[in-house]
Amino acid sequence: MNKNELVEYIAKTADISKASAARSLEATLEAVTETLRKGGAVTLVGFGTFCVSERASRTGRNPRTGETIQIGPARLPKFKPGKILKDYLNP
Repeated sequence: MNKNELVEYIAKTADISKASAARSLEATLEAVTETLRKGGAVTLVGFGTFCVSERASRTGRNPRTGETIQIGPARLPKFKPGKILKDYLNP
């Protein structure tokens, strides 16, 4: 499912216009993104939690030259599914 299909699904199930559904989805994604950028977490009870994972700096290798390089630390988004979602997928 892509973003347009998701907007259509939201509009249909919530009985609202596609424009309203698109604005709602954009607002939701913006809220999640901003919260993660600030280091917080977004928990949707039963569905799951969006959080930030910290990756330490590490040594890597340039695949072209074989030269050892230092890869800096990174903050990565992470999703942990909730119990209801897990149970739904694994009946």
